[in-house]
Amino acid sequence: MSLPTPDHARHMKLIGHSDIGGRGDGLQLMVHRGHAYVGHPWSQGFSIVDVRDPRRPRTVRYIQAPPNTWNIHLQTHGDLLLVIDALDLFAGVEAFADERAYYTKSMDESVGAARASRSWTAGMTVYDIAQPHAPRRIGQLDVPGVGLHRLWYVGGRWAYASALLDGFSDYIFVTIDMADPTRPQLVGRWWLPGMNRAAGEVPQAPAGRRWALHHALVHDDTAYACWRDGGLTLLDVSDRAAPRLIRHLNWCPPYGGGTHSALPLVERGLLIVADEAVLDEEADGRKHTWVFDIREPANPVSIATFPIPAEADYARKGGHFGPHNLHENRPGSFVSDTLIFATWQNAGIRAFDITDPYHPIERGALVPAAPTHMLDKRPDRPQVIQSADVFVDAQGLVYASDYNAGLSIIEFDG
Repeated sequence: MSLPTPDHARHMKLIGHSDIGGRGDGLQLMVHRGHAYVGHPWSQGFSIVDVRDPRRPRTVRYIQAPPNTWNIHLQTHGDLLLVIDALDLFAGVEAFADERAYYTKSMDESVGAARASRSWTAGMTVYDIAQPHAPRRIGQLDVPGVGLHRLWYVGGRWAYASALLDGFSDYIFVTIDMADPTRPQLVGRWWLPGMNRAAGEVPQAPAGRRWALHHALVHDDTAYACWRDGGLTLLDVSDRAAPRLIRHLNWCPPYGGGTHSALPLVERGLLIVADEAVLDEEADGRKHTWVFDIREPANPVSIATFPIPAEADYARKGGHFGPHNLHENRPGSFVSDTLIFATWQNAGIRAFDITDPYHPIERGALVPAAPTHMLDKRPDRPQVIQSADVFVDAQGLVYASDYNAGLSIIEFDG
């Protein structure tokens, strides 16, 4: 089968592609022991693709989500696969047919009546993947509320997640004890002021802004957490039961928010932070990926932004143009503190060199072809690429998911 011809490629070459068994909608992506695990935003559940021959990827398994539930984010480490369970918001909440409602209101406001039914699974499922193609369910964490959004787990006792629990306005930071993977336990919580409505806190997010944790990466005892329109927090998690604020920064306004992904490069005293573009044609403003100096964790300083893709008029292409996810330097994957891989939605996948952190340089790019058909269930979505997540394996192969266009496998020679 011939490969789809990319719209643009520089120092990147498409070598493999999968439609993921007809479920080409992908969000978070992990590659582990020669298998890609892909969470689906529209097809629910998650799929497993054998990528041991990256030129001939082969879909080997699809795991259906529980009713009214999505499994859009997941983590792999050792013999464990952790998969989030949450209300399928785009299928179960009518208001989210308009994506602006998802990004500009607190989830507590938007979910409303759907909460009364409790007809979904909320929490996290743990699988044994000693056989990578055949996950075996071994544990379950149930939480009261909408569920979990995104996880961080790289082995050991502790996992970390964003969770929308009853009584809170939106997703908060939680720690999860994985000492017994068959019985994970939610232990610690931290939130921005005003989010604990059950305790009588008064919301502090401005009108039209959404304060909600997307996710945090944790290095040693510090969590680097991104709060959409609530900015960035550095949290001391040395006591996992009682996280403590080190510093909160928020540049929204004047910038348009959407703070989404953080990548700590601690040995260099740097932190990369991507603000997600969340509305079509930059209706939410130009979004940036920022470089922070964090040598003094209590005083992060922004020193640069990544260059903006400019070989085409992506702002007018349709769909979202701007940052989304970063390759997260997971143990066992490609790890670098100078070469950063990112998804840029309708501008595809990008590689940036931050050898000089004050002057980031783009070293390569690939913009996949438009999807041949749409799985996105929201009305009137443009049929353009929306590269969602990126994972780079230890050999340097780049894997990227898309909301509709399947799994791309890419060689980088930059």
